[in-house]
Amino acid sequence: MKIMLKLDMKLVKQIPYCLNPKYKQKVHLELDKMITVGIIELVEESDWASLMVVQEKKQKDEIRICVDLRKLNDAFINDPFLNPFTNEVLDNVGGHEAYSFTDGFSGYH
Repeated sequence: MKIMLKLDMKLVKQIPYCLNPKYKQKVHLELDKMITVGIIELVEESDWASLMVVQEKKQKDEIRICVDLRKLNDAFINDPFLNPFTNEVLDNVGGHEAYSFTDGFSGYH
């Protein structure tokens, strides 16, 4: 996937916040889990870096890792082809016994 940036925008490498020591091990475990599942991938070096924000979930032993993408949102060119509303997607797939990612990728519904 390639994100198209506005021509006049400068690349931004934000300096990460200091991580609270009580979250350090939980963050490493959560990131390892996301890498294993394929949600994120390791990148050795990048021209752009956004902040990671750690939030504690209501269950005290769990955390949520978020990314602050406000700087990136200001810099990228909006896609004129908006994602469909959830109800449109559900109308297209509703009534079928099963639906897979491959079906959606192929345009079947």
